[in-house]
Amino acid sequence: MIRRTLVLAILLAIAIGTPAVDATGQPRPDHLTIGLLPGESAPVVIRLNEPMRAYLEKKLGIPVKLEVGGNYAATGEALRFGRLDIAYLGPVTFIMQSRHVKLVPFARPSHAGVGPTFQAVIIVPADSTAKSLADLKGQEVAFGDPASTSGTWVPQYQLLAAGLVAKKDYTPRALGAHDAVALAVSNHRVAAGGLSMPIYNRLIKEGKLDPKTVRVLAESPAIPEYMWTFREGLSPAFQEEIKNAFLSVQDPAALGVFRAEAFVPAQSSDVDVVRQWVGALEKAAGK
Repeated sequence: MIRRTLVLAILLAIAIGTPAVDATGQPRPDHLTIGLLPGESAPVVIRLNEPMRAYLEKKLGIPVKLEVGGNYAATGEALRFGRLDIAYLGPVTFIMQSRHVKLVPFARPSHAGVGPTFQAVIIVPADSTAKSLADLKGQEVAFGDPASTSGTWVPQYQLLAAGLVAKKDYTPRALGAHDAVALAVSNHRVAAGGLSMPIYNRLIKEGKLDPKTVRVLAESPAIPEYMWTFREGLSPAFQEEIKNAFLSVQDPAALGVFRAEAFVPAQSSDVDVVRQWVGALEKAAGK
């Protein structure tokens, strides 16, 4: 009798749509919400990430939604407070949010020749007289979002290494996005600007930035790549399912968005060098 009652209960639960559970007994989400940083305009970010969204939706068998935060902090905080399931965070955004909650990175893109790293650049107008970063002293320099790794923190660390402290030796101007920085430099609205090298190269390739109007003044050291990161409390079994989907992706379109040969495992210590750069900048700013 008890067994019959249990079977009927299970059938009833299925009939009314009780969510599936994983091997640990936790509910398997019926959709996946992905958070993305607004390195460029939201429509551009959504367009670029559509192949990955489509791949994950097919691989996981559930609807997948992309959300672009109003700024970098908004995306990081949405993950931190559980409004997103996973997010693609730059090293600095990950570091800042990890000061408040335990976040678990699980994958990052790896590239031909350089592995899971990328670079930032500081550019100037093509006709600028600046020959080194030291020549930017007293000038206005544009950056992206205040929490952007390659759009703010790394370029400012490059300037610090050249002996220039923000707000003391040059005037920083936050423009919010990498493409806005590139255009500001191209149009002579600022003396220089810092941004992601991959985005800089893509803007030129897509014809959105005239290479005759700008030049690279300095390239950054290798920066640990962005990391796909889980929100706290996501089912361990579902985490493993998502991680495996990333580490096994072979879809050229999904990989192409990230200029990646593959995704490789990620862990918090991968961004330790960025922690050192952040520490040096905070010390210089008296924090």
